[in-house]
Order: sequence, then C-alpha cells, then structure tokens
Amino acid sequence: MDNTVEKGTCELCRREPVELTLHHLIPKEEGGRFSETANLCVPCHKQIHFLYTNSELASLYYTIEKLRDTPELKKFLKWLRKQPASALPRMKKSNRLKRRR
Repeated sequence: MDNTVEKGTCELCRREPVELTLHHLIPKEEGGRFSETANLCVPCHKQIHFLYTNSELASLYYTIEKLRDTPELKKFLKWLRKQPASALPRMKKSNRLKRRR
C-alpha cells in the first residue's frame, strides 16, 4: 500500500471524511506504475489486497466499477458503509489466497 494522501471521500465505499491512500488500479508489479490510481480508505485498500492477487487486479478488477461489482467486495462494502469513518476494522487474508502461498 502506498502512503496516505489526505482526508476525503473513498472512491470505493464512498465514506467521508476518511484518511485516503493511493491505490494503483493496475498494481505496479503488473506494469501499472504510471496507470490510473484511486483514492481509497485504508480498510477498502487492505480488503482489495487481501481478496485478490496482483495478477487478478491487473487482469480482472482494474477499475473502481469492476471492483465494486465483485460479490466479495459488495458484501464488505455494505458492511463497511455502516461503520463510522474513523473505524479501522481488523482484516483477514482470504483463505483462497492463503492456500496459494
């Protein structure tokens, strides 16, 4: 995850005001160093990387809309929107990704 950008509205969960981080929509490791970015809150940024590999992010989920439409994130976003903007929930790596390592 990159450094904190500022406070504002998360482009994924739309909570505000939250501390934002810069997320490369195509991960830098997959050639996205100079590609588009999105300002995401810390929980959304962590959840994305806990659910999907960099390869999956680059090939399947390279826009906010594509991320927002995934079943796993829909459930998470519905829950997160009910949390206060100051909440920093504990995150767990998906079992699917744990098995790959």
